[in-house]
Amino acid sequence: MFQYSEQQSGLSTAGSILRLIFHNTVRHVRKSHGNPLLGLVINMLQTLILVLVFVFMFSILGLRGNALRGDFILYIMSGIFLFLTHNKALSAVAGSETATSPMMQHAPMNTAIAITSAALSSLYIQVLSVVVILFAYSLGWGTVTFQYLPGAFMMLMISWFSGVAIGMVLLALRPWFPQFTKIVQVIYSRANMITSGKMFVANQMPGYILAMFSWNPLFHCIDQARGYTFVNYSPHFSSVMYPIVFSLVFITVGLLAEFFTRTRASASWGAGR
Repeated sequence: MFQYSEQQSGLSTAGSILRLIFHNTVRHVRKSHGNPLLGLVINMLQTLILVLVFVFMFSILGLRGNALRGDFILYIMSGIFLFLTHNKALSAVAGSETATSPMMQHAPMNTAIAITSAALSSLYIQVLSVVVILFAYSLGWGTVTFQYLPGAFMMLMISWFSGVAIGMVLLALRPWFPQFTKIVQVIYSRANMITSGKMFVANQMPGYILAMFSWNPLFHCIDQARGYTFVNYSPHFSSVMYPIVFSLVFITVGLLAEFFTRTRASASWGAGR
């Protein structure tokens, strides 16, 4: 009946939001496994297994000659790291809490905090896995050398951001078309196995194949990342600006669609998640 409301300053409100994002990010990190260290190890093993599979496949099919001159393992990892970062960010954001989730019943919680936490938890796990794997590889097989490390890291961040942007659109569509959204997400993730370009070099691809790959922002991220990684490769058929513009358009559409969905949310939608 009687309520006491305390006025907070803008700085205090920002601090409260950041604290909520931090705690919810930790919750997301621990969601996959109760032990965060073991969860990191599992994620690293998934990455290493995928790298070993591609190394084996390239060796069996005789495709090592198509790779760039330089460290062949680094060539494989440059594609795998960005591929996993993009797809895991997409899955984390698309699967985060919506307006009808039980977590939203707690007053300070909102969908913006849930989406930000899901995206940051995915980024944290992937960046930490990449750093540990590269450090272990440099200890065991020699120093890992990048032509321009800040540029390669920037493309990793853009691949994460593009995954977040696409995940935002899928998250907004999920309450309206839950099964359709899952199918689209699976199709896109499977298509990325080929259209991401992690197995190819854009400069060596025929024009008719390049046209089928150039729509994918991850394709541009991986090709540009290899340009920043290897001294003897200069990307001519990919762009840094395309994935940035693509991501900004999709995240704007996703934010508008999420707001439209949130204002029309119904508690009965929770059963369709």
